[in-house]
Order: sequence, then C-alpha cells, then structure tokens
Amino acid sequence: MSILLLLLFTFLSPSFTSVDSLNFSFPSFDSGSCTKGGNLICSGSATASNGTLNVTSDHQQQQPRDTPPINQIGRVLYKYPVIGWPASIRTTFSIRILTDPNSKGSGDGMAFVLAPDAQPSPANSFGSFLGIFDQSTQDVVHQLAIEFDTYKNEFDPDDNHIAIDTVSVQNPVAVKSLNSTGIYLKTGREITVRVEYDGWTKNLQIYVGYNGDPLVSFLNHTMKLRHTIPSSVYVGFTAATGTLSETHQVLAWNFTSIELPNKSLGPGNNLGVKVAVPVISGLLFLAILALPFVLRALRIRKERLARKVDIEMMIAAANGPRLFSYKKLSKATRNFSKDNLLGIGGFGSVYKGVMSKPPITIAVKKINAASKQGEKEYLAEICTISRLSHKNLLQLQGWCHDHDQLLLVYEYMPNGSLDRFIGKDDTFLDWATRYKVLLGLASALVYLHEECGNPVVHRDVKPNNVMLDSEYNAHLGDFGLARLLQNEASVTTRIAGTPGYLSPEVSLTGRVTPESDVYSFGMVVLEVVCGKRSKGIMDANSLVDSVWTLYEKGVDALLDCVDRLLEGKFDEEEVKRSLVVGLACLHPDLMLRPQMRKVIQVFLNPNEPLPNLHESRPNFVCLSFSSFSITSTTTDLGNSKVDGGSMETLPDETTVQNVGAC
Repeated sequence: MSILLLLLFTFLSPSFTSVDSLNFSFPSFDSGSCTKGGNLICSGSATASNGTLNVTSDHQQQQPRDTPPINQIGRVLYKYPVIGWPASIRTTFSIRILTDPNSKGSGDGMAFVLAPDAQPSPANSFGSFLGIFDQSTQDVVHQLAIEFDTYKNEFDPDDNHIAIDTVSVQNPVAVKSLNSTGIYLKTGREITVRVEYDGWTKNLQIYVGYNGDPLVSFLNHTMKLRHTIPSSVYVGFTAATGTLSETHQVLAWNFTSIELPNKSLGPGNNLGVKVAVPVISGLLFLAILALPFVLRALRIRKERLARKVDIEMMIAAANGPRLFSYKKLSKATRNFSKDNLLGIGGFGSVYKGVMSKPPITIAVKKINAASKQGEKEYLAEICTISRLSHKNLLQLQGWCHDHDQLLLVYEYMPNGSLDRFIGKDDTFLDWATRYKVLLGLASALVYLHEECGNPVVHRDVKPNNVMLDSEYNAHLGDFGLARLLQNEASVTTRIAGTPGYLSPEVSLTGRVTPESDVYSFGMVVLEVVCGKRSKGIMDANSLVDSVWTLYEKGVDALLDCVDRLLEGKFDEEEVKRSLVVGLACLHPDLMLRPQMRKVIQVFLNPNEPLPNLHESRPNFVCLSFSSFSITSTTTDLGNSKVDGGSMETLPDETTVQNVGAC
C-alpha cells in the first residue's frame, strides 16, 4: 500500500513527473555555423565568424570610405524546432551592441525570439520593428520577442530598455527602462541575459548584467505561452537598423527546453487530480501509516534530483556540450544492446549509436554506476573536455545524466583503438600509418601540456585510449582520469592509471606531472614500433629491457626489435629515431625526460638533434618535490619484482625524504 501511495504522490507532484528535455549550446560561433551543414539558419545581414554571430553587419570591418549600410535586417534561428509548450524554458546568452563613433546616433536594437516558423524576418521589418514584425504582420502573427531597444521612438520610454512583445512592438505586454540598473546597451560591453519561463507558474523572468557581474532580476511577467505561440517554435535572434548604423552581436548561447505534462497547462487539463482527490480521501488513514516510507522515498528522490541539478549547473556554467535525453541515447544504441557494444573500460562500457536527426554515428560511454568514483570521474571528464579542442583529441559531442545513469557522447571512431593493432597477427598497420599515429598522439600531448591554457595531465596514456578515425588519425580520449593543473607544478592524488604505463615517481608517490604523460608516451612508442605489448618496466625480460639491450649494442641494432609483420618495409632512420625518443621518454628521472614539444620536433625534422641518452640503461629513480629538502631514491630496476598487472601492491602515497641526492 505504501508503494501505491508513493506512486500516487509522484503522479500528482509536478516536480517529480518524468519529462524529456532538449539542450543545445554555442560557446562561440564560426563561419560554419551559418552554412548548410551548420546548426543555425542565418538570413538577411546575419553572418558568423571569429567566434561571433553578427546579426547585423560589423561596421568595424568596413573601410573608412565605405558608406555605412542602412535598413539592415538580420535573423538567426536554431535549425530545428523546439517545444514551446507545455514546457519550462531557460536560455542564457551574451550580446554586445556596438555603435559607430563617426555617427551622430545609432539604432535600432535586437531581440530574442520564439518564432512560429523558420522564415526570414519580414521584408520591411527594419528600423523600429527590430526584424520582428512589419506593417503587414503586426497584430497578425503571434510570436514571443524580448527586445533590447537602443532607439527612442514616440512609443518608447527611452533608448535603453527591454520589452516583451507578442503581436506588436508598439504595444508591448511589458516594458522597463534599464537606466535604473546602471546597465547601458550601447556601451559596447558584453552583456549576459538569462530568460526563464516556468511552465507550471506561467512566470517569465528576465535577468541581466554585464559579463562577469552578478545577474540581477530585471523584468517579471506572467503569461500563458499557449495563447501566444504554437506548441512547436523556432528560437533565435533578430536585429535591425534604420538610417543609423549599429552592430548587434551574439557571443555565446545556451538553450534548454524541458517538456512538461499536459496538466501543467491549467485546471482544465488536470484530469488526474480530479480522479485522485477522492482516492486520497479514502486512503488518508493508510497514508499516515505509510508516511515514514513515503518521506524516505521522497528524500532519496530529492537527493538524486539535487545531485542531477548540481551536475547540470556545473556543466552549464562551463558552457558545456550538448545535453542529450536518456530516451534518445537509448534509442540510438538500441537500448544499449550487446550487438552495439564496442568495448568495456575501467569505469563503464562504450556503445555504438546512430542518431536519426541529424543522421550521425556516435559512441556512448555508459559510466558504471557501481563504481564509487564513477560520478567524480564523469564530472572531471566533462569539465575538462568541454573546453579542449584539438584535431588529435577525441571530441566530446554531449552528455546525459538521467535514469541514475551517467553517459558521455563522443564522435565515433570507425577503426577502434590502437591496442587492436599491437601484438596481433590479424590486424596490421604499415610503418607510415604507425608514424602518423605517434605524431598525432605527441601533438595532442603538446596541446594538453602547453597550449590549452591551464596544463592538463591525462594520466592514462596507453594504446587503449588512442582512437583511430576512418583515415587512421590518432584521437586521444578517455579523460576520466584527467586533472587540471591550475597553478601547481604537480598534483598528488590516489594512484590512478594503468600499471605498465605509470612512471616510477607516480607508482611510488602518486604525484603526477606532464612528465608522467611523457613516460607513458615512451611506452606507447616502443609498443607501436615493436608490435608487442609491454609487461611493465620492472618485469624481467620486459619490452623495455629488450630495446635497451639492443641499444647498448649500438643504434643500428635497434632495427632488430621492429615488428616482424612490417617485413622490413619501413624507414630505418625514422624507426631508430623513434626508439631513441621512446627510451628517452622512459628515463626513470622525470627531469631528464624530453618535453613533448621536443618529441614533435624530432618526429617532424630528420635533422633535429635527438634527446640525450646514456649509452647504458639508467638504474636509478630520481624524484624531486618542492615540499622536500632532499628528495631522491635509488631503485635497482633490474632486480625489482613488482606485479605490473595489479594495483594492490602499489601504495596510495609514499613520502620520500632524507635520502641521498641524485
């Protein structure tokens, strides 16, 4: 009976109704955004370039002698329709309005719109119409527009106000001047706007603020969208000028629409409540008895929803990637069918999926909910990857957090992971392809360590995490173990990574640096060139031992360890230089490993001097930490017996102090 009451309560409560949602995000815009293959429909004067969406043309790009264009009209809409009602809507965007310093005035303004169709703005909607209506459509076409008006017409309060329009710009349903807030639309500063519509309370709230400042609640209006717009609408921006010049730009845009049940539309549609009221009356006594169970279930549900909101807010704050619904990802992967399973990793499984609109093949990583670190790693992966963009990084397409599942959506790699081609007779890569893969992987690490702002240590560089596209270009993925190095030289944490690819200092202390990735890269180099999987550096007769033994005989002897499947068809100099680089990266002293930029130079330039390498294999580990006065230790790698396949023998953290210097 308590289960029945819980289900009944859930049915009646708007907060706990199962819903579907749509989310898209544009952290910036490029020239492809407005093309046929992009996700935006740009008409009139609207263009996209250099990270900015210009709804009207940028007068700063014009030549001094050019006559400023007049009567411009621009409209930009998201390519696909979104649900207007019954729904709750939240959108955040950044705009910038620029005036011409050589002009005596400017106008007219821009607007955020929910339009009934994807057609361009009316032909005569320039000037005060802001690209929303013209004389022929005003009071005829219904749409929702939130205007940012910069020109005072006879029906306007001033030249710095926000208004809400439905059928006319001359008679808005709400209007308010911005002057009291200290925010001025025409300063040329970036302004952030958040619009929220609650489909339950029918409340429309507009927040505004300069970029970097807290948003203030500015305009509040109650309205029923089903009386204003169709249930399916197109969202975007319009702008217009008259005889005066003005540039209207959108710098970033995030939009979310959450579909609600029909009962959210109002009393006339809430049949469920009418039926449920007498049932609740009859079961009141039993409900009191069941109250503890109900409260416990609600508390668990509330905690789960709160955790979900926290995750979504964190991603939204970082202008994270697209939000997918669990329903769409389940359909794309055929309910996560075994036939679609691509592989199983440390924190979950990866499935192939096919989306229908637009048609695209994806890879969906389903985080293992049983893992205690699953959610933590999931958040780290999203927050890290969402701001990284490089041709040799596996691109994150979107994410989902629903049904107690954590899901990551990636671009699909037809040729799988690099480990499929190492140490197996039935799969083979020629030397040119192997060299290209190593070069691509090195390029990705240079970007992570030096070029992406705050350095990123991947922490788990290995063949399993190097994906190959249709042309066998390398894409480094699986950032579930990545850490951002804000202003620290290194990060100490519980040991995470794969034995055999862990550098000695990480195995001993848990401290990771970019040099830790360099070490892992060196192991990958040896495996790719030799066509063998490593047993771990400390195991007897390991791959590293074999290569060092040949190197001690002379550089030319390194050719004897090349993968036999190549049948001698390789560039001998490239092979020798690659193996020397690999051994240098595997130096036990992190201070003596080359940086990845040096590695790139060696791969690209045959005349680039090789990294310094001892004639015989070093037999010590040198650790250096800023927190210790003298920090080194010596380990006989040749006689050490450490199980490279088990993490249980490795300490979480080891403090090394007061030992002999290197």
